[in-house]
Amino acid sequence: MSHKFVQLLFLIFLFEAVYLKTIKLGFCYGGFLDSHCLEIEAESLLKLKESLYDPSGRLSSWRGNDCCNWKGVTCSNRTSHVTSLELSNVAAYALGGNISSSLVDLKYLSYLDLSLNNFEGLPIPDFLGSLQNLEYLNLSHATFSGLIPRSLSNLSKLQFLDMRLFTSEVVENDLGWISSLSSLKYLDIGEVDLTGASSHWLSDINSMSSLQELHLPQCNLAYIPLSLPFVNFTSLSVLELSNNGFNSTLPSWLFNLSSLTQLDLSSNNFHGVLPGGFSKLRSLERLDLSSNFGIEGSLSSMGKLCNLKTLKMNSNKLTGEITKFVDSLSECSNKTLETLDLGQNDLTGDLPTSIGLLESLQYLLLWHNSFTGSVPETIGKLSSLKQLYLSDNKMSGNITENLGQLSSLIDLDLSENPWGGIITEAHMMNLSSLKEFSIGIKLSNNITFGFNISPKWIPPFQLKLITIQSCKLGPKFPGWIKNQKELSNIIFNTAGISDTFPDWFLELNLELNELDVAYNELSGKVPNSFRFLESSNVDLSSNLFEGPLPLWSSNVSTLYLRDNKFSGPIPPDIGTIMPFLSDIDISRNSLNGFIPMSIADMNGLVTLVISSNFLSGKVPDFFEKLPMLLIVDMSNNSLSGQIPRSLGSLNSIKFLILSGNNLSGELPSSLRNCTELASMDLGDNRLSGTIPSWIGESMSSLLILRLRNNSFTGKIPAQLCNLSVLHILDLSENILSGALHRCIGNLTGFKVELTQEDTKIYEGKLLVVKQGRMAQYYSILYLVNSIDLSNNKLHGEIPEEVTLLSVLWTLNLSMNHLTGNIPSDIEKLTRLETLDLSWNELSGHIPTTMSSLTFLNHLNLSFNNFSGRIPTGNQFETLDPSIYKGNTFLCGDLLNITCGSKAQTPDGNNENAEDEARFDTLAFYGFIGVGFFTGFWLVCGTLVLKKDCRDAYFYFLLKMYDRILAFPASIPCVRNWKMPANERAEINQSITRYVVNTSV
Repeated sequence: MSHKFVQLLFLIFLFEAVYLKTIKLGFCYGGFLDSHCLEIEAESLLKLKESLYDPSGRLSSWRGNDCCNWKGVTCSNRTSHVTSLELSNVAAYALGGNISSSLVDLKYLSYLDLSLNNFEGLPIPDFLGSLQNLEYLNLSHATFSGLIPRSLSNLSKLQFLDMRLFTSEVVENDLGWISSLSSLKYLDIGEVDLTGASSHWLSDINSMSSLQELHLPQCNLAYIPLSLPFVNFTSLSVLELSNNGFNSTLPSWLFNLSSLTQLDLSSNNFHGVLPGGFSKLRSLERLDLSSNFGIEGSLSSMGKLCNLKTLKMNSNKLTGEITKFVDSLSECSNKTLETLDLGQNDLTGDLPTSIGLLESLQYLLLWHNSFTGSVPETIGKLSSLKQLYLSDNKMSGNITENLGQLSSLIDLDLSENPWGGIITEAHMMNLSSLKEFSIGIKLSNNITFGFNISPKWIPPFQLKLITIQSCKLGPKFPGWIKNQKELSNIIFNTAGISDTFPDWFLELNLELNELDVAYNELSGKVPNSFRFLESSNVDLSSNLFEGPLPLWSSNVSTLYLRDNKFSGPIPPDIGTIMPFLSDIDISRNSLNGFIPMSIADMNGLVTLVISSNFLSGKVPDFFEKLPMLLIVDMSNNSLSGQIPRSLGSLNSIKFLILSGNNLSGELPSSLRNCTELASMDLGDNRLSGTIPSWIGESMSSLLILRLRNNSFTGKIPAQLCNLSVLHILDLSENILSGALHRCIGNLTGFKVELTQEDTKIYEGKLLVVKQGRMAQYYSILYLVNSIDLSNNKLHGEIPEEVTLLSVLWTLNLSMNHLTGNIPSDIEKLTRLETLDLSWNELSGHIPTTMSSLTFLNHLNLSFNNFSGRIPTGNQFETLDPSIYKGNTFLCGDLLNITCGSKAQTPDGNNENAEDEARFDTLAFYGFIGVGFFTGFWLVCGTLVLKKDCRDAYFYFLLKMYDRILAFPASIPCVRNWKMPANERAEINQSITRYVVNTSV
């Protein structure tokens, strides 16, 4: 065959190929052949269009008979049958309605995508199982619900199936139908409840030898077999089993998946030591074992994973050092590792120098562990490194200057470590790609490092975020950021800056998303010229700023200006200028005037804190317009009038703090609607009336109830005993009467210690009486357990049930009219630190068992009617004797009053204190009786038996009588006065008669 003949055949073949291709394209898309799709299939699609809800008109091209030209429809080039429907939502409006069963007429349909639409909980159509030519089916995120139809098992040609989050309700599906899909290569049923398949899901999957990707995240799977008789799905390259309930060691069959490139076992409860079998995964490009809160053990058992590109084992319980593990990775000849994420574990020790040998490393994430030491010098060799996260560790010492060699570094986070030394220009010399830089510990008073950078230095980078906290950055505002024109987040918190905002900083004209310069000594007026991006945060707290409150654009969402010297009124148009504020805290300033009504325009306001100012007038009745409020703190002002009824419209409010004002009247009944209240502090006002019973009936979430220093009257309602989580109760300094309810023992909040996780947040500060004085609590308020009912008119006995409150810190019942004894089981209050029962009418003995209350450091029992020996031992030996003042019948060595001769126990306690006290009392009254009897008969008996004694005795009486009568005459002013003779004669006769009769 000649060369020319071969060329001719090639040209003919090429012509035919181009010609046939042109015909096929024309057949499908209406080219020069102008062909149409089959009529029955066009009608089927039109019926589908009629059944769907199409708000955006995505199916507007579906008209006429040429369905091959309709949007989302693809036809076969050869047969003109419809083979593909691409109806995934890519616009703003999703398709809805029903899916017509006319789809079964598309018998050659091989591709169907209905993902990201909204079918509002309709079940997946059962007739989809009749489309036996389907190879691709995507129903993900389309809000279907109900059971997965078992008819899908008929789709023997199906290669791709995605139903992630198809269900909007909890249905216990199983996977028994999946084993029939012998051609399946991709399966995603993520976030579908597979509780019904929990025990056999893996055996169903194991029959699918063609499977390449399996995604079963968050499926409520609780069981995973540790071994399999054989592994059939060896072609698997991606396995995602995150966010399930597995609670076991890692299964051995994982290490037979030699084709695996991605493994995600995050957010489970795997535990035990990572086996060395991972070295078998030679083809692995990505390994993700993140968020397995049970995995424990040494990383050195991982082996040499020389083909890894991504290794993620964050959010586990891995322990020990990583030196051997990193050493083994660095010994690989083909160093392919790009991502190493070991964050949020319990790893310890220093970072190994071998980490600098991982040449391809781009992401090194070691945050939230317990690493110590400093950054190894070899870190400068990682020329490809883009992210370095070392935050939340215990790393100290000087930071190596070799960090300044990482020219590819974009994010550098060294925060929440107690670094030492000085940061200079050398640490940032070549960081030309740096965009985010964070260092320092938030709100720490322990300053261990600082900056020594010339204000004239021009950095090689353009930062977007800079966070420098708890260090010596000042005293001047850092001039080296003068050319940083891309900054959007600036945090110089607790940075030792005592300056004003410099003019050059204002001239940068930055668009800020966050400005935090709190806890410095910045002064002057705050300019209104700052520009903020949408949802920005501003924190200028705890400085020396003065002048009127600054106001900015509507883009600011959080505004913290507390603890400054701002003065004047709150701008009346603040709500108009900043309507999108969600949080505002302007407390502890010198603001005056009224609370503006325009605050009602802040519809999304969540936090309103305006306490500790000089605000006056009434509390505005505008809360119906602020439905999102969770925190209202207007305490320590001069507000007057009644509590507005509209506060009751805040159904979700958590903290209501109005203390320290001049509010009057009764509590509005509308407050009973605030059922989510965690803290209600209305103390130090002029409120009156009775304490409503609905507090205990409606506010079951109440943790703090403080009504002290008001004028409440009546009895303490028994319904308060229903407040099962209450742990601070302060009703002191009112006019409450009645007896203490025995149901006080039902306050279970004083029986179980709360944790910070239980209470989530506490806002503001609270004054609590502790050790006889007011103490202010803030960050540990959740730990305080206090009952203060002092300075009222309560009477009756202290109920024995109070001793059931085992975690009570403070019990103050002083200045009432309580009677009876101290509860005999008082020693059960093992956490008691303060006990004040002074100024009552209590009696009986002080229980000797009180000496076992080793936490008790403030005790006051003064001015009661206690008797007997005071307890001794432990801290009772060191207490001031004044705590017993006003108890006449107490005795003991501390009072220098002897109780008797009874023997003392070795620890100083009386062996039989009660018997001895009873004997002392009887002896006292016995001696009085004997003395009276002896004295009476010694005098009177002598007069009765001896006449001479009687005569002498009455003669003495007559002499004394004459002298008494003569005494007034010796006084000048009465000297001339004389008793009438007849009166004197009568008296003489009476005495003589009495003497004569007595003598006889």
